[in-house]
Amino acid sequence: MMNGPLNINEHVEHEKKQIDLILETVHQLSGFDFNNYNRNHIKRRLHLRMSQEGSSDLTSLLNEINCNPQLLDKILNDFSIQVTTMFRDPLFFLKFRRNVIPLLKNFPEIYVWHAGCSTGEEAYSLAILLKEEGLLERARIYATDISEEAINKARIGKFPLHRMNNYRKNYYAAGGELEFSEYYNADDTYAYFDPSITNSIYFHQHNLVVDGSINEFHIILCRNVCIYFNADLQNHVHQLLHASLHNEGFLCLGDQESLISLDSKKYFQEFDAKCKIYKKNDYFRSGS
Repeated sequence: MMNGPLNINEHVEHEKKQIDLILETVHQLSGFDFNNYNRNHIKRRLHLRMSQEGSSDLTSLLNEINCNPQLLDKILNDFSIQVTTMFRDPLFFLKFRRNVIPLLKNFPEIYVWHAGCSTGEEAYSLAILLKEEGLLERARIYATDISEEAINKARIGKFPLHRMNNYRKNYYAAGGELEFSEYYNADDTYAYFDPSITNSIYFHQHNLVVDGSINEFHIILCRNVCIYFNADLQNHVHQLLHASLHNEGFLCLGDQESLISLDSKKYFQEFDAKCKIYKKNDYFRSGS
């Protein structure tokens, strides 16, 4: 006797179990654990991949993952956050230039970590800003991402030429005053950023979920990354970022996120609420 179609509750529970199995398989095959990522994000990415691969359902996709390493690589890239642009959210970079840069000038060396840098556009943006403010020579920018493919692209410093017009608009809105094309050379297809910019950034693969701190930083950018994590993982990452900051350091989040939990709020104080710039609150040293 054939079973009838699943009702809505049964379908939801069945889909949840299939997603659990996929995440377990991805973890076993790759070592990357996405169990604490936002489930709606994971679900959307899996359904998009299912459509692109022509899979009839999640079970078929799971079977294909087990025997197709190329599909596994695609899914790892699907789960990582690849949304970025140069001078994304120009108001943030403008306020950073006006309000944070003057404080950075007091430091003989400046260490910056851009966590979740994707293909590097914002890391290059920050390098340009620091160069214009006379700080790049004393700065070291570390840019990291979970995706090895994204890091390899970022390291090259090559971007499609057709994007430059939009990047130029963002640059001027962010307070840039020079001719943006001075920072890159171009052929018919790509723009190649000048070595004075590319050589100032050190790109590395790093997983915020399981990897520890890599230094003590004056600036950490982790913009619109934690929105893809559940609350527990957000707290874990915020604690990691707090531990990675210099006592007078700044944490810069994205316009779509905030320090939502009481645990995270005790680690930082607001510096610019609108632009999501926070200053380290040395909670543990103060004994508060």
